[in-house]
Amino acid sequence: MDLRDQALAWIGQDPDPQTRAELQQFIDTNDDELTDCFAGRLQFGTAGLRGKLGPGPNRMNRVVVAQAAAGLAAYLKQQHPQEASIVIGYDARHNSDVFAADTAAIMQGAGINALVLPKPLPTPVLAYAIKHLGASAGVMVTASHNPPQDNGYKVYLGDGCQIVPPTDADIAREIERVANTMSVEDLPRDNEWVTLGGDVLEDYIDRAAALITNEQRSNNRRITTVITPMHGVGGSTLHEVLTQAGFPDPIPVTEQFEPNPDFPTVAFPNPEEPGAMDLALERANQHSPDLVIANDPDADRCAIAIPGPDGYRMLTGDEVGSLLGWWATQQDSTRTTLAQSIVSGTMLKSIAESQGLNYQHTLTGFKWIGRIPTLRFGYEEALGYCVDPEAVSDKDGITAALFVATMAAHLKVNDHTLEDQLDRLATEHGVHATKQVSVRVTDLSRITEVMAALRTQPPTSIGGLAVTRFIDLEEGTDLPPTDGLLFELEGNARVIIRPSGTEPKVKAYLQSVIQVTEDLATARAQSGRQISALEADVRTWLR
Repeated sequence: MDLRDQALAWIGQDPDPQTRAELQQFIDTNDDELTDCFAGRLQFGTAGLRGKLGPGPNRMNRVVVAQAAAGLAAYLKQQHPQEASIVIGYDARHNSDVFAADTAAIMQGAGINALVLPKPLPTPVLAYAIKHLGASAGVMVTASHNPPQDNGYKVYLGDGCQIVPPTDADIAREIERVANTMSVEDLPRDNEWVTLGGDVLEDYIDRAAALITNEQRSNNRRITTVITPMHGVGGSTLHEVLTQAGFPDPIPVTEQFEPNPDFPTVAFPNPEEPGAMDLALERANQHSPDLVIANDPDADRCAIAIPGPDGYRMLTGDEVGSLLGWWATQQDSTRTTLAQSIVSGTMLKSIAESQGLNYQHTLTGFKWIGRIPTLRFGYEEALGYCVDPEAVSDKDGITAALFVATMAAHLKVNDHTLEDQLDRLATEHGVHATKQVSVRVTDLSRITEVMAALRTQPPTSIGGLAVTRFIDLEEGTDLPPTDGLLFELEGNARVIIRPSGTEPKVKAYLQSVIQVTEDLATARAQSGRQISALEADVRTWLR
């Protein structure tokens, strides 16, 4: 079947008039976009689906979503032949509500009880609802912090964790079978699914607020915050959680507070991206809060900025992870493990060992971290934190923000700040300077070329530090194989290179570890020089 015939066949089964018209225009004008729309199929993997909205199998659209839902339904019927249920959530991106409704109708049509959240809500609420309601699985329609033209489809199982191999491959095979043998017009549908009430969200908020003790609630009155959901769905939930936990009403970044799928004030709705936090920091300079808190659009990530001598500064994901790791050791819990992704800084290991707790590292992603049965706290440097794993086995930017703010209140009552606590951790465990370097590409083959070149001719030194050990993570270590390269360097420094799992980027993760033998400022200056030298070499690889 030639490209034109493929496109016409697609139009024949597409229920969406907008993407049908878009595809017909590509056919009529022989647009190059037509080729790309059919250049392949969005791959279903451990991150589910994520891609650009548009027609064809290489885009996010109602046909692709219907095929994914039918494939997932077939898998769930195999695993739960008697009875299965699924909770479906969605954010405020373009077509998220439509994709959620299509998924619910197909699940219900397949004999699976579909429970749909009542409105656009944060991803952590969906992850909470799966375990809270005892569902067999969950789907969250979101592209998280991707650009506005994207959407995505995250799949969870009944443990509240995102899928891992071999489940992803098993579901992908069912999706492929559906795509190859059925038209989406012929998929059984039933619109009698259940739309959940607001009690699920209320239960999530109550659970979060109940994590705070009465003494902490009293302290929390002293902390002021500026918050932004970055045009996403987390604003009102975060506001309610903070006020129930005793904090004064947060100061909102009004230009970004209501959900808007076009994300008009930011180039990329990701707090890590340059410029994304500008409005929040501007509001902070006007009001002088103790904390600035930003969630990404689906609120599973959390960014923190704190005041300093030169204005507000963003904390890195590793700084927040180390602070929350320390805070976790100060709380009563029967859970015994602190964990982090392999690309995150390693101060958490030292914190865990100093408190007699277990430590574990995993592959990147909370689909691995959330599965640790004894997890007390887990994080990844890309602003993802799990502080209440018993309720939410995934990263949760709402409860993470709550815990950071509560920690700041505890420190303030004792005449200390988060910056002071970072100093104490560095003095005790060494200065762990970390930095992520990422390069966005337009041609995905460039990522393959970079990784192949480093595999075949690995450097013997980086930033003037000798490579003491080179590990190809694709060959497996104590972790499952993954596409990544680890360079261990003299003095406990290291560099990890890997492709992004969700964006067209290649990423490098740098770490320098300097023990404080003289004074903290000297150690920090030394680590800063090391990181700069590492970055200079790494950027030459990624050009």
